[in-house]
Amino acid sequence: MKRLYFLAILLGYLGGVAAQENLTYQKPPKEILELADYERVPALLMDSKKQNILFRYRNTYKTLSELSAEEMKLAGLRLDPQKNISSTVIYNTNLKYKHGRMAALQQVQGLPTDAQLAYFSFSPDESKVAFTNTSDKGIELWCFDFSTGKAFKLTEGILNANMGSPFTWLKDGLGFLIKVLPTDRKGLINTKETIPSGPTVSVSEAGSKAQNRTYQDLLKNKNDEDNFETLVYSELYKLDLNGQKTLWKAKDLYVDESISPDGSYIMLTTLHRPYSYLVPFSRFPMKSTIYNLDGSLVKEINDKPLVEELPKGFMAVQQGRRNITWRKDKPSTIYWVEALDNGDPAVKADYRDEVFTLDAPFSGEPKSVVKTINRYAGIIWGNDNTAVLYDRWWNTRNVKTYVFDPSGTKEASVIFDRSSEDTYGDPGDFDTQRNLYGEYTLSINAGKAYLVGKGFTAKGQFPFIDEIDLNTKKTKRIFQSGYTDKKLEISSIIDSKTGEILVSLESPTEYPNYYILNTKKRIAPIALTHFENPFKAISGVHKQVIKYKRADGVDLSATLYLPAGYDLNKKDKLPMIMWAYPTEYKDKDNAGQNTTNPNEFIYPSYGSPIYWVTRGYAILDDAAFPIIGEGNEEPNDTYIKQLVANAKAAIDAVDSLGYIDRRKVAVGGHSYGAFMTANLLTHSDLFAAGIARSGAYNRTLTPFGFQSEERNYWEATDVYNAMSPFMHADKMKTPILLIHGGNDNNSGTFTLQSERYFAALKGLGAPARLVILPLESHGYAAKESILHTLWEQDQWLEKYVKNRK
Repeated sequence: MKRLYFLAILLGYLGGVAAQENLTYQKPPKEILELADYERVPALLMDSKKQNILFRYRNTYKTLSELSAEEMKLAGLRLDPQKNISSTVIYNTNLKYKHGRMAALQQVQGLPTDAQLAYFSFSPDESKVAFTNTSDKGIELWCFDFSTGKAFKLTEGILNANMGSPFTWLKDGLGFLIKVLPTDRKGLINTKETIPSGPTVSVSEAGSKAQNRTYQDLLKNKNDEDNFETLVYSELYKLDLNGQKTLWKAKDLYVDESISPDGSYIMLTTLHRPYSYLVPFSRFPMKSTIYNLDGSLVKEINDKPLVEELPKGFMAVQQGRRNITWRKDKPSTIYWVEALDNGDPAVKADYRDEVFTLDAPFSGEPKSVVKTINRYAGIIWGNDNTAVLYDRWWNTRNVKTYVFDPSGTKEASVIFDRSSEDTYGDPGDFDTQRNLYGEYTLSINAGKAYLVGKGFTAKGQFPFIDEIDLNTKKTKRIFQSGYTDKKLEISSIIDSKTGEILVSLESPTEYPNYYILNTKKRIAPIALTHFENPFKAISGVHKQVIKYKRADGVDLSATLYLPAGYDLNKKDKLPMIMWAYPTEYKDKDNAGQNTTNPNEFIYPSYGSPIYWVTRGYAILDDAAFPIIGEGNEEPNDTYIKQLVANAKAAIDAVDSLGYIDRRKVAVGGHSYGAFMTANLLTHSDLFAAGIARSGAYNRTLTPFGFQSEERNYWEATDVYNAMSPFMHADKMKTPILLIHGGNDNNSGTFTLQSERYFAALKGLGAPARLVILPLESHGYAAKESILHTLWEQDQWLEKYVKNRK
């Protein structure tokens, strides 16, 4: 195996350049282009009562020019050092609004020219929305007032958004806490021109382990450390709605700023040295401190050390205080979580975590309010005597929901105890409402709360609202969708007393729109939006959800699309594209649950294979690819066997309907779906060709786990090698198109993965094509890149699938 590994690399290096070509960007055929080049429907921002609505418009794609802007990759971040904002942020370019849900849609007045808008946030009273604008000179703060319909600028380009949103509303709604570029900011080091002062040295001490997933964009040397600090340093100012600002805190490495619900205190989290070259900034040392509004110190809450090493396992956590934040139902109480098992999932313990609270002025002893059997997974605060708690455990997929009394007068009670994989048994999410502090807390009415469920069942999807008595744990269904020709989704409960809820409705040819639906009155839903279908060219496409079984009896499903006008009786044999993404399960019954709604709108996003239904292909999208490992068996122990069984069952199912020529079937996927594709082409003869985008193909390059695999390479060497298409490159005989972003930022899917896999395939004479998209990350953004990707895929499918001899 080792000889094969090095031989493949050597042959790849020797032969990899000969057939290289530099193409100009191409566009796909007209049928695909008219679907891909569309105007994006705006996103909505609504107040809690769905009265004021802001419509946010943006370009469908970025441009290569935008992607070509200078970018620095530091400590897990990708930053625009000229603008001081994430280089991956997606901007809005225009805003419209409704002041009143039934009011006419109007243009927001006063917006900046060539607007690049981001980080939208309602004021505490929801009468205004603040946002940033990225200008040539930097990040500005702007505000929109629903009552006037006008936007106005509050600052010049002085904000620092390198760590996220650079502003926080003060609780009185009269101003903000903002992060401003320091007045004494030093220049950045040009690492491309600076002569190194010496080597970079990393040390591993005997017995000291630091097993981490494969992270991208880490610090590499002292210059990176200095540049990281330069970009993160900010001063904190208070800013009023007239644009007047006063310094509140001097320069520091501010990561997070949060204000107590009553507005009396501000908690700041700052970074400090030493930094790491092994993990991103989220694992760097951090300090959390509480201040009065005047900036005077109240209490240092936590000083977290550098965390390079964690105990093994997905449920491993750091020791000490974590998840420190404000309790939403109290004026000024903080809470946090501490591990009771030293953060080590291998330790046997009756309880894993404990939640503590501490009231202002934070001088007393912390109060223990609840313990969790599994690892803590969140709290929804309600009132003095009621809150809901979640925990989870990865290996068993067990999740528990508790109701508990924060006053500590009685033990927490488990109300739901289930598997996270059991979609049919999902009780739903608790409804929350804004309280007097403007925070979202559990909606409680006379001891009863409300659950909003997606409603997947063996017979279809029927979203619901249940009323639950938190004392008896009994539920009562107060609403369930009866739609069979449309897909309904419940967005939120507007008013439980009047029965108003916000829903969206859609069908395969009806674009999703928002409606007010009344569960207590027999009246038609009231439309809030009227978005048009931008993809009318595929309105005649046939869509159906098919269900079938794997050879071992596991239930599977997929969505089948056939070209418009296809004769279901004549049944001409079509070429087919199958698109999928494997998912791991610990229970075969849960793996067989169907979560596809046949009434979902047909949306051809750039990563979708739906486009090719216009080119005469049958499309089998979102084909179920469960990888199951029950009991002590891990899913990946039989990964290849199950992968091939899933694929064969899918092809057999469509073939039995008489629609396809099974000699002309392609398989494709993105990321882990690309990994799946390469394995299927390597270990089966089911496919004519494959398309693999932004995948990882050599698991020795992700040695400390990937996806749901917790074992490291040295614990499961045979599994890693068996699952790595690179290790079996000599078996590949089926044409594969490899596409990868040149600047992939996803953990484990370095661009090198595709480059080295292609080198091995080429060295061994396998039919392959490698396309590297300049400047693109794990997901592709530039219009030129996306259209070219569609062209590449179309050329590949026409040559090796549709016109296969």
